Amino acid sequence: MRVRIHRGAHEIGGSCVEVEASGSRLVLDVGRPLDAERDEVIELPQVPGFESHDPSLLGVIITHAHQDHWGLAGQIPIGTPLYMGEATHRILAEAAFWTAGLTVEPAGFLAHRAPMELGPFRITPFLNDHSAFDAYSLLVEADGRRLFYTGDISGHGRKHGIFYELIRRPPETIDVLLMEGTNIRPGADDVREHPSETDIEAACAEIFRSTTGLALVTWSAQNIDRLVTLYRAALRSGRTLVIDLYTASIAAATGNPNIPHPGDEWPQVRVYVPRWQRVKVKDAGQFHRVEAVKPYRLYERHLAANPASYVSQFGLSVAHLFEREGLLADAKAIWSLWPGYLAENSGGRLVALYERLGIPWSIQHSSGHASIRELERLAEALAPRRIVPIHSFGSHRFADYFSGVTPEEDGTWWEV
Repeated sequence: MRVRIHRGAHEIGGSCVEVEASGSRLVLDVGRPLDAERDEVIELPQVPGFESHDPSLLGVIITHAHQDHWGLAGQIPIGTPLYMGEATHRILAEAAFWTAGLTVEPAGFLAHRAPMELGPFRITPFLNDHSAFDAYSLLVEADGRRLFYTGDISGHGRKHGIFYELIRRPPETIDVLLMEGTNIRPGADDVREHPSETDIEAACAEIFRSTTGLALVTWSAQNIDRLVTLYRAALRSGRTLVIDLYTASIAAATGNPNIPHPGDEWPQVRVYVPRWQRVKVKDAGQFHRVEAVKPYRLYERHLAANPASYVSQFGLSVAHLFEREGLLADAKAIWSLWPGYLAENSGGRLVALYERLGIPWSIQHSSGHASIRELERLAEALAPRRIVPIHSFGSHRFADYFSGVTPEEDGTWWEV
């Protein structure tokens, strides 16, 4: 069995790995680079079967629903078998209506520790603790060799138990660990430990309790861990969590009844529908989306009547209206995304709004990627013959923490 990293050997995002055995091939992820502009056309990796049908390409496996792992999948020729988790499929199909997603029907679904056979390959998915719901690592076996691809993984999220299950019950005899290293950085500012989602919950609850007006939070609709964290923090502070319709639809798409979502069983979850979402629904004629949340919907007047009762999802799309309606008086704000996004145009504009209005704000965020200590535990448990870095700008620094590191270059075949 041999492997070729098409993208990711020395960067975060755009992950794509080709695996070959006995004349057949698999592709693990086909992501969009993180530095790509919104409307920029990105060429597919040079994989036989990505331009025209090639019977030796048995399928493409998508590990989770973040664009830097699936974002180019829509450009693959129709008929190429795609595999992903069942919840990932629902989330991507739902996201396709709102922003960016994928509506292709998969050839099969991944399931935790359930092996599947594709030609000479035996693939075993391992459910991950990650900020994307339904994320997987993959054990790929062929030709008597074993490759473990972490995908994106962590050990401090709401599903940290699944990470420690992997530590306790790892697959045996791993020849190569293809390991993500998001938090191994080019300089010396590596992240050895992260705050947990429980830590973020406690910090947010304290901020909510100390806020005399509306509590504002900016986070990703697809970060289901953070949705749960903020819901629990809202409960601890005696507030109701207000989410937008997009977030509500993604929560429903998980198919997990334990995820907070609008419904009679979740009385402290309510929905506010921003104008852009109302327009989206109207233009598509999909009025059932708004009708479904009608009993749980709030308007500006409800928020204005008692702002101290709510924690509201917040962003630039509602900022002007909230300011006009007086909803930002006595507010406090939380940024619960990667801090690097603050350097982008939208993040900068939001900070400028807070500073202009004198709104106190803070960053309360924890990475969805493993800390160095967690990666050390993972490498120790799997005990691979060698480690190949991926998904990191600090691949050259893996040897500072792990033994048996042999970096590989994008576009080069190497043996497992």
